[in-house]
Amino acid sequence: MFETPRRSATILNAWSESSEDLQQQAQPVSPVSTDNTGKKKKKMKPPQRSVSVPQLFALEDAADSEAEERRTGEKCQTERDAEESILRGIFKIEKKSCDVELRTSRLVWTPIQPETPTGASKAGMLLNEDYVELKEIFAVKLKRRRSVGQQKGGTLLGITLFQCVKKGKKLKDHAIHLSNMSEDHCEVWFRHFKDILNGFRNRPKSLKVFVNPNSHRKEANQIYSEQIAPLFKLADIKTATTITEYKGHALSALKECDLKEFDGVICVGGDGFANEVAYGLLLRAQMDAGRDTDSIFTPVRAPLPLGIIPAGSTDIVACSVQGIRHPVTAAMHIIMGHYQSVDVCTFSTHSRLLRFGFSAMFGFGGRTLALAEKHRWMPSSQRREFAVIKTLANLKPEECELSFLPLKNPKQEAQKTTRSKLKRDSSNHFDNEDQWQSIQGLFLNISIMAIPCLCSMAPRGLAPDTRLDNGSMSLIAVQNTSRADFIKHLKRYGSLKNQFSFPFVETYTVQEVKLKPRSGWADDSSEENVAFDTKHTPMISSEKNYPWNIDGDLMEASSEVYIRVHPRLITLFGVTTEESDDSTVKCSCI
Repeated sequence: MFETPRRSATILNAWSESSEDLQQQAQPVSPVSTDNTGKKKKKMKPPQRSVSVPQLFALEDAADSEAEERRTGEKCQTERDAEESILRGIFKIEKKSCDVELRTSRLVWTPIQPETPTGASKAGMLLNEDYVELKEIFAVKLKRRRSVGQQKGGTLLGITLFQCVKKGKKLKDHAIHLSNMSEDHCEVWFRHFKDILNGFRNRPKSLKVFVNPNSHRKEANQIYSEQIAPLFKLADIKTATTITEYKGHALSALKECDLKEFDGVICVGGDGFANEVAYGLLLRAQMDAGRDTDSIFTPVRAPLPLGIIPAGSTDIVACSVQGIRHPVTAAMHIIMGHYQSVDVCTFSTHSRLLRFGFSAMFGFGGRTLALAEKHRWMPSSQRREFAVIKTLANLKPEECELSFLPLKNPKQEAQKTTRSKLKRDSSNHFDNEDQWQSIQGLFLNISIMAIPCLCSMAPRGLAPDTRLDNGSMSLIAVQNTSRADFIKHLKRYGSLKNQFSFPFVETYTVQEVKLKPRSGWADDSSEENVAFDTKHTPMISSEKNYPWNIDGDLMEASSEVYIRVHPRLITLFGVTTEESDDSTVKCSCI
């Protein structure tokens, strides 16, 4: 219970000094002696205390502030009193005996103040009320003292509540201990807390977990077993865990797994593994809905939400939906039932589905990943740096025809539809080839991204203007330029400067893209290091497969690739993230 300090006595005394003086002057004067009856004793006036104008205004402000605090305290008290009280009892919290009250939306406790020997409370001591919102609690356990090796029973010490607390962008667990050794008392409180936690229907109760033991430094299994699994167990979440044995294992398992008994699917690994699990979830949804993936189709949403525990080298997808690369934060989003709808792209060729994905890079990004995959024997960080340096040394443009459909402005399209009386087809797109734009030339890199793609090497994101669920993609086309200028462009991703403020970089907000390569190059794995001028036209070679980087996973295509964005096609455990903090993070690759 809040109680404002009483400063009114001081203010009233200051204001009433003049009136007291007048009252003293009005009192009858007693004679000093009976002998001098005709003489009156001269009255001595007490010294008057004057109050200056600034002091008067200060006193008025203090009085107004006190009145405002009193009204605010009364309002808060009224709101607290309006809450229904469920239970009330005595517990010791942080070594202090407290009056604890369980209300409909929060748990409130107030320290019990010590008394003086006369039995009265100590004057001037305020009651410091504290509370925790029930929606922040994710687990409750009975606290017992057990001997070494004892698994059950033990001396009851009280109840422990586990709270989800936010520190910056991180989410962590915090324990609140309510100490009381009464079995009956604690059992009643424990049952009420369990009923409250079971009332949060959005929180998962059963999860299917896939762990990639080969991600990054091969520490995904350790991260899950030491940091994540104990939190799931604490929150009473049942898990069915699969340790993948080969690439595509999770994809195959999701095609056959009975997903009805789960509330979500979790993957522990890097971006490539997250893409595989997301692809498996979406592909399973199309199979269950009877969609023909060998034709142009409108995909259905994934049946279950996907949780990504970051355990890779960059973890772009996890950072984009959680704001930070932190496994415990990812686990807490899953436990608390935080959901975020996310746009997904389809990649197809000749009307045949190739892949689902969140982002893609063609050219430099694809070549770098292809070269890194050929050197899997190297440590992950060294492999990535080697691939970047080697690809920069043999920097080569691709001749492409790039067509895209810009994102429509709803107001402009409504006016245009009214004037020209155009009709929409079943997929809500205009069947008008004139709206497509096309550019052709030499490109060093082409990026298509439906998410911001945040990571430590790009704190602002690879596509800063893209959001998770706005139904659009960022198309970033880096045209042919010198190696030095291209390196300057890459370095901008790790700073606060605009990485797109170069004359050879063009950006578009689109909803569909068609990319058709016109030429090919010899295999980059060759050790020949021939001097090359990027301003010249590339050599023409026979048709081959071109490498694509789809969320850190390598995909090869030999012909035109058609990319479409599908709004909110999958739900991820996480929240909507804003732009990264203004902190300069240097890229470790260049």
